[in-house]
Amino acid sequence: MTTYHLYPNVALGPGESIGDYAVIGEPPRSRAPGELPTMIGARAVIRSHTVIYAGNRIGDGFQSGHGALVREENEIGDDVSIGSHTIVEHHVIIRRGARLHSGVFVPEFSILEEECWLGPHVVVTNARYPRSRSVKDELRGAHIMARAKIGANATLLPGVVIGADALVGAGAVVTADVPPGAVVAGNPARIVKWIKDIEAYEHPAG
Repeated sequence: MTTYHLYPNVALGPGESIGDYAVIGEPPRSRAPGELPTMIGARAVIRSHTVIYAGNRIGDGFQSGHGALVREENEIGDDVSIGSHTIVEHHVIIRRGARLHSGVFVPEFSILEEECWLGPHVVVTNARYPRSRSVKDELRGAHIMARAKIGANATLLPGVVIGADALVGAGAVVTADVPPGAVVAGNPARIVKWIKDIEAYEHPAG
């Protein structure tokens, strides 16, 4: 017995697993059901109560936790994992191998590059002046570069760039760009060391 809902114009690759009460192809408010094609590659594991809106283009090996929400018209690469109760808003780019743990929030116009890692309850923001007259014209998501790691409960302010291989400490509030390979911590986040000086990162994880 089917316990999930597929809207029209949803294409699923072979080998998928879809949990109870998942919804795939939900149309955004201004669109009719099936108007935006939704494409999900092979071997997707979509766990119970996940909602994926229409217009998403998702690669092979996608995984969602329970209750994840992925809004419309995102580009998501191969082998991306989105954890339980994580929210990805619309018009987000997530590259191959990115990992988003439980309870993460990623707003529209954010870019997450290859193999970046966002720990539990990371919050990315995109509105510098919420509720201002021009707020919708000035939304800027963060740009998290390849292999950057964002610790649990960190907050990234609008438009910041987290450099490749950088590490943001747990609970940090990032108000400015982080150079590649830097380790930052605190509120506001400041450079405390460099990845090259941390023994645990001398050999890349396999």
